[in-house]
Amino acid sequence: MFEKILIANRGEIACRVMRTARRMGIGTVAVYSDADRDALHVEMADEGVYIGGSPSVESYLRGDAIVAACQRTGAEAVHPGYGFLSENAAFAAALEAAGIVFVGPDARAITAMGDKIEAKRLAGAAGVATIPGHAGALEGAEHAVEVARGIGYPVMLKASAGGGGKGMRIVRDDTECREGFERASSEARSSFGDERVFAEKFIERPRHIEIQVLADGRGDAIYLGERECSLQRRHQKVIEETPSPFLDAATREAMGEQAVALAKAVGYRSAGTVEFVVDAARRFYFLEMNTRLQVEHAVTECVTGLDLVEWMIRIAAGEPLGITQADVNPTGWAIEARVYAEDPFRNFLPSIGRLVRYRAPPESDHVRVDTGFAEGGEVSVYYDPMIAKVIASGESREEAIGHLRDALDGFYIDGVSHNISFLQALVGHPRFAAGDTTTDFIGEEYPDGFHPADVPHEQPAVPILVAAVINRRYVERAARISGQLPGHEHRVSDDWVVRVGGENHAVVVRAVVDGYRVVLDGEEHTVRGEWRFGEPLFEGAIDDRPVRVQVQRDRLLFRLFHRGAQVDAMVLKPAAARLLAHMPEKAPQDSSRLLLSPMPGLLVGITVRAGQEVKVGEALAVVEAMKMENVLRAERDATVAAVLASVGDSLVVDQPIVEFE
Repeated sequence: MFEKILIANRGEIACRVMRTARRMGIGTVAVYSDADRDALHVEMADEGVYIGGSPSVESYLRGDAIVAACQRTGAEAVHPGYGFLSENAAFAAALEAAGIVFVGPDARAITAMGDKIEAKRLAGAAGVATIPGHAGALEGAEHAVEVARGIGYPVMLKASAGGGGKGMRIVRDDTECREGFERASSEARSSFGDERVFAEKFIERPRHIEIQVLADGRGDAIYLGERECSLQRRHQKVIEETPSPFLDAATREAMGEQAVALAKAVGYRSAGTVEFVVDAARRFYFLEMNTRLQVEHAVTECVTGLDLVEWMIRIAAGEPLGITQADVNPTGWAIEARVYAEDPFRNFLPSIGRLVRYRAPPESDHVRVDTGFAEGGEVSVYYDPMIAKVIASGESREEAIGHLRDALDGFYIDGVSHNISFLQALVGHPRFAAGDTTTDFIGEEYPDGFHPADVPHEQPAVPILVAAVINRRYVERAARISGQLPGHEHRVSDDWVVRVGGENHAVVVRAVVDGYRVVLDGEEHTVRGEWRFGEPLFEGAIDDRPVRVQVQRDRLLFRLFHRGAQVDAMVLKPAAARLLAHMPEKAPQDSSRLLLSPMPGLLVGITVRAGQEVKVGEALAVVEAMKMENVLRAERDATVAAVLASVGDSLVVDQPIVEFE
């Protein structure tokens, strides 16, 4: 077994690999860039090596720097995590040439499966069902249109070296195909250094289901069940679960056997994932094979009891697989949600900044949190904005969903925007509860984007009751420290008004031995909790039902967050509530004559000039953020008065780009 391994990655996956290595008694080496000098993965490792500048091309994508770090520290092996160099055959070959073990498949298998065009050919030869499409790389936009017409719209354009949703476009006509090809090839060139794009038939109402495999490179391979990954936004997974609520036993077995057949056909070694698209009739087709650890691997670990990172390390060290298909007996259910620094109410734009306050829910037998951040950490513009993964398990799907929702309530994140409202809306959706999910789910349910009104207020009384009790605690403390004369102490009133969304709710709050009795709009409730002043999270029980509510206080205003719904509540004396109704409201600032940058990013394109007339839907500018190109379009017919920014500018949120007459 290895004595020391280097983790060629950052963030939560680097921390996750280190946890297993530490349990196995293996020393760990972290690598870091300028942006990650104080990152959690560097703090966790036994050693840290600086490898370059903040952009990944200057650090985490520099194979030579990582080989040098191994030689400097004596690391015998490299675990690549996912992303970056995890599926780079040249990197794997360079390690081998330097006498360093790559914890993953060999360069030949990476090359075979990493090129989606070649992978599809090999899958067909191995007897794996494949999607109809064009076998070669597209030569340009017009060639893309010609091929798409031959296949028949809708068509999926995909970067041959792609992954993570980058370099992918669904096109439904010639116009979309031309523009989609340009965007897909540009993103592929920027993200992977390979602009090749191919086309295949897009399956309507598909499910994305993948099979986890383990192989030792000696001819033994097994599958560890499936993961349902259909809840996606812009081809990036949001929620994953195992088992799939859609598959039957026969389909599961057939998919597993085909995945193993492909792994054996390429002489695969290590953990890998074979991804399929499944139609409504449970016909399945090969998408690609990921020759690395998947982000969502934790759900498989929860139901099988196997540590996939440990198995990757053991296989890389030369150990045989040692378990057979009959030894794999998944039990229970597990669901994972990805917590991102992004604003779901602004079209999911990345949110950059420091985690001024950060608290993850406590781990338990039913909740696991993989994170790469501690409080004070910085979400950088240079890397993926995922803050954490939360994985919940249970004996049934319903139980796992319940644990996941409670865990999401247990996060407290301040300093950046986050997507917990969106995650709560998804896992609380009736269609999700019924298992009726496809890759079209988010587009179908939120066709105009995600808005605060889309978050159901499932328990509207909860934030009102919590605000009333916390306000009572503050008032009681103020009365105790006011320094009043004996016999003239301040009397704490029981009668209050909680104003939420323009509506007043009369409450009566009385302290009792074990908490508070609160009468809300005539209905009595019991509220208990160990909340302390200044705590950002109220943890307690309402009518003996456990609750977690995030709390921020600004004088009379309480901002509360529960089950993804944000509620701003003002707790007032009855007389003050009556007077507040007469206060005028401030009109919002008019920004209709400006095109504002919706995110921090790099302005990579301006397609208009002063004096030009534009029509609704016309492209105005292209902003790159997190390696994704975002086209900003005109929301109405207008004439450009001035262009206020230049290509190459680094933009901040709401920075004006174009002014209209």
